[in-house]
Amino acid sequence: MPATSSPLVAHLNEAQQRAVTLPAQHALILAGAGSGKTRVLTTRIAWLLSQGDCSPANILAVTFTNKAAKEMVARLTAMLPINTRGMWIGTFHGLCNRLLRAHHRDAGLPQLFQILDSADQLAAIKRLLKTLNIDDEKFPPRELQHFINAQKEAGLRPEAVEAWDDYTKRRVELYREYEAQCQRESVVDFAELLLRCYELLERNEPVRRHYQGRFRHILVDEFQDTNVLQYRWLKLLAGGEPPASLFCVGDDDQSIYAFRGAEVGNMRDFEREFHIQEVIRLEQNYRSHGNILDAANAIIRNNAGRLGKNLWTESGAGEPIRIFEAFEDKDEARWIVDEVQQLVREGALRADIALLYRSNAQSRVLEHALFSAGIPYRVYGGLRFFERQEIKHALAYLRLIANPDDDTAFARVVNFPTRGIGARSVEALQEAARTWNTSLYAAVPHLSGKPGTSLGHFVRLVENLRRDTAKLQLPELVDHVLDASGLRAHYQAEREGRERLENLDELIAAAANFVAEAQADTDALAADHALLADFLAHASLEAGEHQADQGMDAVQLMTVHAAKGLEFDAVFLSGLEEGLFPHENSIQDPDGLEEERRLMYVAVTRARKRLYISFAQSRMLHGQTRYHPRSRFLEEIPEGLTRWLTPQHPRSFAQESSRGFYQPPRGAFSSRAATPPAPKSTQELPGGLRIGQLVAHARFGKGVIIAAEGSGSDARVQINFGDAGVKWLLLGVAKLEPC
Repeated sequence: MPATSSPLVAHLNEAQQRAVTLPAQHALILAGAGSGKTRVLTTRIAWLLSQGDCSPANILAVTFTNKAAKEMVARLTAMLPINTRGMWIGTFHGLCNRLLRAHHRDAGLPQLFQILDSADQLAAIKRLLKTLNIDDEKFPPRELQHFINAQKEAGLRPEAVEAWDDYTKRRVELYREYEAQCQRESVVDFAELLLRCYELLERNEPVRRHYQGRFRHILVDEFQDTNVLQYRWLKLLAGGEPPASLFCVGDDDQSIYAFRGAEVGNMRDFEREFHIQEVIRLEQNYRSHGNILDAANAIIRNNAGRLGKNLWTESGAGEPIRIFEAFEDKDEARWIVDEVQQLVREGALRADIALLYRSNAQSRVLEHALFSAGIPYRVYGGLRFFERQEIKHALAYLRLIANPDDDTAFARVVNFPTRGIGARSVEALQEAARTWNTSLYAAVPHLSGKPGTSLGHFVRLVENLRRDTAKLQLPELVDHVLDASGLRAHYQAEREGRERLENLDELIAAAANFVAEAQADTDALAADHALLADFLAHASLEAGEHQADQGMDAVQLMTVHAAKGLEFDAVFLSGLEEGLFPHENSIQDPDGLEEERRLMYVAVTRARKRLYISFAQSRMLHGQTRYHPRSRFLEEIPEGLTRWLTPQHPRSFAQESSRGFYQPPRGAFSSRAATPPAPKSTQELPGGLRIGQLVAHARFGKGVIIAAEGSGSDARVQINFGDAGVKWLLLGVAKLEPC
């Protein structure tokens, strides 16, 4: 009977059938977005078992999430009448844990070894640094964690790491000390699971031959996301005599995790090293309408070195891609909310609507617009803006300025960033507060010795913050607190602290927007921090209200990275501006720019029926107003696929660049906005100020006005403060004194 007539494959298209019914050989399946790769993987396993050439014990299937593994097992159980328990199906970490448990002695581990998750590993590293009396400012624990994991994922033990300078040598020594600590405590971290398993198979021939002989078919999902060591582990398991058949499914166009160590080159290496005779491409899409797919194909076609495929669908062209250009980010957010409300009125479920963005910091203005409109929403794969750790720390300092007797805020930041105040000192303070019936802040003078000294330093910090911010406007107050509290310096020292710093800067933008919306009297803040209290109340309300309970119909907010693997009827993709998407860190790096384009491809292919793309002429982001041209990715979408909802300006990305709106300085893209055209020096600004005039600012000192834009409450000036740098300030907020 022909293979294609089997009931197992009757529901598959031609390419899927070819992939599923391949003979026992190495295979690379390029599975485009929405092309049914999970169905192909599961049916391939069922097909192999149905042919009688192997048993469930001969199957090893690797997924990247436990959820995907459970889904595969559930589908197989429904498809096959046989017991599938003999199969090994799981994540890399789960499979390595299973193998190490079975051979713990050979791996040099106790039978009941424990696994450290990421948070436990970080705590272990902090404990190690404290034991060794190592300065955690010089060797930040999170950065050391990243260094150790990166070496393990490259297959390197401390003795194999090349150290070119004293700092790296010291980090290698700490890596060695960390390994010794883990061995003493009988624990392994996630990276160690894979490395220890690889070393066991490589060095122990009987164990290696056993598993090479057992697993005759190895199937890998999301192959484009494998790192160097994972690929080596797969090659080792497949390298028996005769070799096992490696069936790898992935999409090089959706490789977006280079920052986690994913190596898209593994797909090309696999094709070459295993002499793949034919790459099977799954190009028929079952998710999106034709216009969306044509846009995705056109965008990704600009990447070099692709294995190549072209998505298509039988669902028809569908609606055009809607594009909206806003004057500023607040207008963009309001437009998105209006469109969401219209979709809901037309019968759409809010849960089928997704708001995607490149950077987590962008969620703040979207959340505010949704909150103001009373629309329930859920931040997928992350926290709402005012619930993020770094924001709650900053708000705690602000709360102490408004009310130093706030014990909750005091306890949160009394030793953050760390300042040598231990648990015993805090316990002594709590006891004193109970004895004297006062707040923690007021109880500090009642302590003596080291606790009294260290806590006294913190009280003076808060007093200085209260004094130094008394005459500052709200955005400047927030900015000052981020510096003076040490929060900025703390996150700058973290290797992965950039996103937290962006969120802290976004808190300044939130304060500026709050002032603009409140249209408050500037003297009120200078008198008694009244506006600060209002802002803190606003932050608490946004954090606490309109929470989307589990199962509630709520709009989904997420980064594009978090959206991979998901799909929605309507997708809003905001912030399509140069420097934001593609991100400024990638502009000068060809590999980085190609990954950004793959990220755009992922974003576009999340949409089933409707795709909305928006950008803003100006954006308050990371505490600064930015003026960037629209993203080059918009230029890569054919005009016939789009419908502009605002008048389309004739200039293209290239023309905007040549006109000076886009100016990468000296080899790196600047996050600061290019200066907009300035009024003539004779033009008078609000308050009687002029371009070229010398003015004084309470915090930044004296400076010269060099540019201006906007009018009324939106009027802004750009001032060169010399050593303090060039700043954009709202005239309605900044108290500028002519000199």
